[in-house]
Amino acid sequence: MSTIVMTGGTSGFGAITAERLARSKGVRLILGARHPSTAGGDPLPPGRTATGGGTTLAPNRSAIGGGLPLVSGRTAVGGGELLSLELAELASVRAFAAAVRERLGGAPVDALLLNAGMIRPDVTGRTADGFETTFAVNHLAPYLLARLLLPVLADKAIVVLTTSGTHDPATGASLAPPRHADAELLAHPDRDPGLDPRPRKAGEHAYTAAKLCAVLTARSLAAIRDRRLIVVAYDPGQVFGTGLAKDLPFPLRMAWSVLGSRMLRRPLGLLSPHLNSRAAAGNALADLALGLATPPDGHVYAALRRARLTWPDPSERARGDEPARTLWADSARLVHLHD
Repeated sequence: MSTIVMTGGTSGFGAITAERLARSKGVRLILGARHPSTAGGDPLPPGRTATGGGTTLAPNRSAIGGGLPLVSGRTAVGGGELLSLELAELASVRAFAAAVRERLGGAPVDALLLNAGMIRPDVTGRTADGFETTFAVNHLAPYLLARLLLPVLADKAIVVLTTSGTHDPATGASLAPPRHADAELLAHPDRDPGLDPRPRKAGEHAYTAAKLCAVLTARSLAAIRDRRLIVVAYDPGQVFGTGLAKDLPFPLRMAWSVLGSRMLRRPLGLLSPHLNSRAAAGNALADLALGLATPPDGHVYAALRRARLTWPDPSERARGDEPARTLWADSARLVHLHD
């Protein structure tokens, strides 16, 4: 049996990925969930699970804040195990990793999907650890989880980090492009001399810079010499209608939802190769997780274009070896890991 551990699998296109994986023969799926609940609606303590064997999720609650919960009626999709995980708390990430290892009892992890993400309208939010929220959730938490589970990843295990084409100024995205991948400045943006005084643009930079960090982290994982990992930084393209925008102001949330409607999806898709449906993005991620799509030699960056996986070069900033090494070391220091 193949074991897949996933974050960001309870809403948006990640829920489509998770449902397909949970229904795949010979797959055991473990999902990190922010608010897994028992039938009575009481939150599960760290390390407890809700599975498809009759245990239920509280109605109308997403396990990772916003969007559609991974439920069939009120029962978790068959075979999927939900473990408590709050990505804005590094202690919770550590507890989740420990719970995964305990539950597996020495069995390896065959695929690790780090798909959860968010964007905020500013950089004023702080996590329990004192870090800027977007950077902590989009980079520090998945970085820490990957490091903690690295010892139990199987030989030739698949690791997928969800990134975004917005990390590359060449895509012409409307979001502010990343100026750097300096972990210290991203964790504490008030120390960044180049911080944009406009809250919205500062928030956009926090998001795109964290997505740049995802590509750099993928490159560092792929370069680990004593491990044979298949590592992909996955850009799903522009996928409207997901829970990504749940922390943005109401007008932007409404626009995000409307643009993801069935009525607009097809005409918008004809205008830009970057636009993809939730189904296309979710199934492409599932293909990567199941090994049905693999990177060509020397590539770690996958970009979904017109519902097809392509393997372009990432941005110029994402191709530097020194920035990747520096980010790896600085991130380790921030989450109190010692190499």
